[in-house]
Amino acid sequence: MEENQEIVLTQMRKSVEKLGSSIEHGEPTLMRFLIARSMDPDKAAKMFVQWQKWRASLVPNGSISASEVPDELAAKKLYLQGLSNKGYPVMIVKASNHFHSKDQLQFKKFVVHLLDKTIASSFKGREIGDEKLIGILDLTDISYKNIDARGLITGFQFLQAYYPERLAKCFILNMPWFFVSVWRLVSRFLEKATLEKVVIVTSDDEKRDFIEEVGGETLPEEYGGRAKLRAIQEVELAPLED
Repeated sequence: MEENQEIVLTQMRKSVEKLGSSIEHGEPTLMRFLIARSMDPDKAAKMFVQWQKWRASLVPNGSISASEVPDELAAKKLYLQGLSNKGYPVMIVKASNHFHSKDQLQFKKFVVHLLDKTIASSFKGREIGDEKLIGILDLTDISYKNIDARGLITGFQFLQAYYPERLAKCFILNMPWFFVSVWRLVSRFLEKATLEKVVIVTSDDEKRDFIEEVGGETLPEEYGGRAKLRAIQEVELAPLED
């Protein structure tokens, strides 16, 4: 298996070069793209190069600072809670604090900011390349003015196209009846592999599994844990090693 993996990685590197690009990332990063494209080196290379071009265009400085997304952060809709029992960083989206963004570019940058910072919060000194995250979408107390199918689709499409194999699990909590049709619409834009990672928590067993997977020390009290909510802008990350 390891020999076959090395062959496929070599083929992917060659395909990337043929597309006029270069690789400055390690095997764990490349493997994410290969897994996302069923270990097809040519398709993985194309996806990798598209990701490089996207990052260069939207994130030319390598990261999106908090100062670039002030309006989105001011809404206090995103929380970063620490690591799950399996070591995955846990982010919580409170949908009741979200409203349609008047600045779509800022919203897209905000999605990058939150995903990058969430993933970075799991680094142990430096990035390995295969870090994953757990997302929790809390629909408690939402009304029609909070519904943003376009924004939700953008978030999932970014995960699928530019953060392959970063999502470990996405839990959706307290879905009201009127959101079911919205979710059906959003689901049409999700790949099968992504949909399989989404859990709509409804039953007591699902709630128990949810708490067990995230962990009581990380999960806020209102969800059955013992932690306090931490707004993402209040979380400071440790500096990375050179």
